[in-house]
Amino acid sequence: MFTGIVEALGKVVNIEKDKGNVHITIETPIAKELKVDQSIAHDGVCLTTVIVNKDKRQYTVTAVQETLDRSNLGFLKIGDEINLERCMKMDGRLDGHIVQGHVDQTAKCLTVEETNGSWKYTFEYDPAIGNITVEKGSISVNGVSLTIVDSGKNFFSVAIIPFTYDNTNFHNFKTGTTVNLEFDVLGKYVSKLLQIYLDKK
Repeated sequence: MFTGIVEALGKVVNIEKDKGNVHITIETPIAKELKVDQSIAHDGVCLTTVIVNKDKRQYTVTAVQETLDRSNLGFLKIGDEINLERCMKMDGRLDGHIVQGHVDQTAKCLTVEETNGSWKYTFEYDPAIGNITVEKGSISVNGVSLTIVDSGKNFFSVAIIPFTYDNTNFHNFKTGTTVNLEFDVLGKYVSKLLQIYLDKK
């Protein structure tokens, strides 16, 4: 379980393909606090640490084919920045919203607009999968908990403050960038229950 509040940026330093899996090694200051078998969100994707090298400030995770198919991790290149968040503590504050680390689908960045000290991003996604957004609702974009500004059938926009811009990989986004989306879990359950109800009528 996560909150969508990014702890640190990591840099991809090695990518190794192993049959249908990909081993990703990341360098980050928080590596010195990690241990094997911990859960960490990588651009919103929950992965388990399998190797930790505290001296080099590096650790390795493995992404299976299902994860690569549903997320943007398959597009990662050496040198890319990635948003990192360790799992939440039960005695901590839930500063963002409930994020499971289970990416629902990807989206494309349509526009990046600087708006007098902040940034507005618009993303387009495939609505055929059944996910929806609502204005003022919550969404996780690359693991960042955000509030939706505008909502349409196949797009939404979010506003980013300077701190988020500087401390996440949002500063690397441009038109065409592929991002990970995790829709609000409460909204997903309501939508599913409503569909079940309508199907019975």
